[in-house]
Amino acid sequence: MTDLTWIAVDAMGGDNAPAAIVEGSVAALESSKDIGIFLVGKADAVTSELKKYKYDERRLTVVPANDVIAMSEPPVAAIRHKKDSSIVVGMKLVREDKARAFVSAGSTGAILVGGQLIVGRIRGIERTPIGAIIPTDDGVCLIVDSGANVDSRCTHLVQFARMGSIYMKYAVGIEAPRVALVNIGAEAEKGNSLTKETYPLLEAMDDINFIGNIEAREIPEGKADVIVCDAFAGNIILKLYEGLAGVLLGRIKKGLMSSTRSKIGALLIKPALKKTLKDMDASQYGGAPLLGLKGLVVKTHGSAKAGDIRNSVLQCLTFESHDIAGKIEADLKSEKAGQIRSDINGVRKDTEDNSPDVGH
Repeated sequence: MTDLTWIAVDAMGGDNAPAAIVEGSVAALESSKDIGIFLVGKADAVTSELKKYKYDERRLTVVPANDVIAMSEPPVAAIRHKKDSSIVVGMKLVREDKARAFVSAGSTGAILVGGQLIVGRIRGIERTPIGAIIPTDDGVCLIVDSGANVDSRCTHLVQFARMGSIYMKYAVGIEAPRVALVNIGAEAEKGNSLTKETYPLLEAMDDINFIGNIEAREIPEGKADVIVCDAFAGNIILKLYEGLAGVLLGRIKKGLMSSTRSKIGALLIKPALKKTLKDMDASQYGGAPLLGLKGLVVKTHGSAKAGDIRNSVLQCLTFESHDIAGKIEADLKSEKAGQIRSDINGVRKDTEDNSPDVGH
């Protein structure tokens, strides 16, 4: 049992806690014999849910935490004052190296603040972005940043690109991930000051596969594997993606049930439709990791169900087995990364441009 990868799970985070969190954690134990789980939360509530299941008690421990950080609470104040909350206690397990990862469907703000204050950033990382996996026509891509830093500098985006490329190579298995910068056009001179400053820096990096700018409409087509942007743009893309997917699925179901003839057709296409929908379900890849921390912190959707929790826990095994945090740290120390940092001021001067931002 000493070789287990222990993962701390926030049992009180999210709309469906603790029931879905406990169910998903037990399912993860059943799926892999290599993990142990610390279920962090109100002991009575968690224990009550655990009574519904049979599981290997040697690989699951309830860690008491009597407070819960609500979605509406100011993140910084909550992290500082609610020391006995499930988020704070769970992250401390990672900081103290008792757990290799922390998974939560709780407050995004509190998780972001806690990740930086408790787990800590890798030395040299300026900002820690959230990397969200979304489905595309030919697989998946990573949006980085998708929710952590709404105001970013070009140096941040450069690091996002490097970390995203490392994540997609080792966690998803894409050998040379195509990295693209979100913009309003394909031309290098398009965009705002942030994208204009960032483009030449990414273009100069010969250790990532930078393919240029990408427009939002090209993302679902799978034109790139790593989508680089600040969190303001990234979160808008992500939320629009989720909302549009829900509307389309609802319209398809409504159409298929609209008449006897369509219902018969629905029965005929059900197997193929089910497979297609499964292929387009990015939750099978787990939650969204905070990249650039000393330990792994994974944020799952607030409405996460048992299957989402299971996949997020199992995702941690992949992250840990490939030592992605270690690879990010090593990348920061590379000679190439140092050269790019030294060139930034010069590039900023070269890319100052007062031309209007015009899209197609």
